[in-house]
Amino acid sequence: MITLHHCVSARSFRPLWMLEEIGLSYELRMLPFPPRVLSRPYLEVNPLGTVPMLTDGAMRMTESAAICQYLAARFSAGQLDVGRGEPDFGPYLNYLHFGEATLTFPQTLVLRYAHFELAERKQPQVADDYAKWFLARLRTLEPLLAGRDHLCAGRFTAADVSVGYALLLAEHLGLAERFTPSVTAYWERLQARPGFKAAMAVQSRAAEAQGVSSTPAPDIRPDRP
Repeated sequence: MITLHHCVSARSFRPLWMLEEIGLSYELRMLPFPPRVLSRPYLEVNPLGTVPMLTDGAMRMTESAAICQYLAARFSAGQLDVGRGEPDFGPYLNYLHFGEATLTFPQTLVLRYAHFELAERKQPQVADDYAKWFLARLRTLEPLLAGRDHLCAGRFTAADVSVGYALLLAEHLGLAERFTPSVTAYWERLQARPGFKAAMAVQSRAAEAQGVSSTPAPDIRPDRP
């Protein structure tokens, strides 16, 4: 049985979305954010204290893009996965990790220095600079998406899930209004997918059932005593 430890709309939304797209059975364990502070017993499960944490039998993973790659390769070959023999294998891997390393990282600094730090530690210039950093790199997708519905391989893949989460985070930060036209249309298509809608609904129901706030809280907030 697959088990996913998740905070609402954190990076763990990527594997949750993947699980819903594939249609796998899984157990969803909701955690308050940040779990390393508000759910100390979780450190016995994941010493990092971060989400996601996915287990599949004895196998454990904590990196969201890697989990997407694992789920696609193991459970969705030829669909959400792009095989080594396909022409877009390289672009697939690139966009899969582009979503986290290039598009999500700068937004975590916006979150920290514009929203989550104490007033005296906030850095508006840092937040603004990294918002521009994110948007500049996101714009590189504009010519690509002007001519296709998905990032690669002529179909929806785990790469779209990875990049799609970065767009979800940007929406929470109020950056979506600055998306270019083709990126905006792409984001609207992603949100219209049944798998995306199911993942959003599942996390809301699970949060309510397990007594966790449904307020989005991506995994960047500094620890508080």
